[in-house]
Amino acid sequence: MRITIERSNLLKSLNHVHRVVERRNTIPILSNILLRADGQSLDMKATDLDLEVTEATPANVEQPGATTVPAHLLYDIVRKLSDGAEVLLATSQDGGSMTVQSGRSKFSLQCLPEADFPDLTAGTFTHTFKLKATDLKMLIDRTQFAISTEETRYYLNGIFFHTIESEGDLKLRAVATDGHRLARADVNAPSGSEGMPGIIIPRKTVGELQKLVDNPEAMVTVEVSDAKIRLSIGSIVMTSKLIDGTFPDYQRVIPTGNDKEMRVDCTSFAQAVDRVSTISSERGRAVKLALSDGQLLLTVNNPDSGSATEEVAVGYDTDAMEIGFNAKYLLDITAQLSGDQAIFLLADAGSPTLIRDTAGDDALYVLMPMRV
Repeated sequence: MRITIERSNLLKSLNHVHRVVERRNTIPILSNILLRADGQSLDMKATDLDLEVTEATPANVEQPGATTVPAHLLYDIVRKLSDGAEVLLATSQDGGSMTVQSGRSKFSLQCLPEADFPDLTAGTFTHTFKLKATDLKMLIDRTQFAISTEETRYYLNGIFFHTIESEGDLKLRAVATDGHRLARADVNAPSGSEGMPGIIIPRKTVGELQKLVDNPEAMVTVEVSDAKIRLSIGSIVMTSKLIDGTFPDYQRVIPTGNDKEMRVDCTSFAQAVDRVSTISSERGRAVKLALSDGQLLLTVNNPDSGSATEEVAVGYDTDAMEIGFNAKYLLDITAQLSGDQAIFLLADAGSPTLIRDTAGDDALYVLMPMRV
């Protein structure tokens, strides 16, 4: 294999692909990235056996061929080469090494044979549809902070995507929960998604996907089966295994009878919560909300370091009540709201609270209270 390629093109593609590769691997080939030069392009592939990303980038191919080289090492080398440079990639006669040359810099990397590189065979996909990158990004951004990190409840370690009838329209819905809070977001279901299986996309795939949908104009082709998902964005193709588990019936925890409504300016509320929670302990990050007519009093008590209070003006004209929440969870949710105001629908101190956005996008949040 012998090719020349612009550094910027090579770096951009490596940036998309190399992140999949785990830094520590017991299987040497999984530390490598597959490079295949053919026609007018260089195809790159990386995998961790659960997630696979490929990307094609234009290159001047003098001699076609394929090899695998250490992913993070190649990325670091290309990253440090000078801007605007041309890079020559050439494998040795025996295929045991690859030269990376640019200007006066020359590196030799150990190769492993291309035949050893695993392929995440996709099988057949039952449903295919196209989705705007902005819609997919919204669904992920609004929900991924609520993904559970608790390994024992592995079926909560991702975002649950499914189609559902809502107010007469078919919606594509994303839901994530860790048992303490729940995030739900909808977009109109694209043509072809009707009747797709409910799927749980793992946390790592969600994180990589979030970085790839950076072009708001792009369309994403989504292919789904019971066990895998494939997403194509331009020249990038991501294939991932899905979490094999049943997502809980989240509808049951979304309260319907919460009749006490509080409206509060999103920015001033978030800043006030942030300020008073400075005094809270790492372990118990509880902040107490005391509501009375038109007024909200935030209180944090920490036996080790002291207490803090702050008043915020709110729209509230029902019975006075007190309720406690985890300050970090409140801040996570308010960070997702795009409207000027947050709407809190409350029942009592022991029941889950519903939080909505005034911007009218199809997202809602459920937060479990804490004892304070």
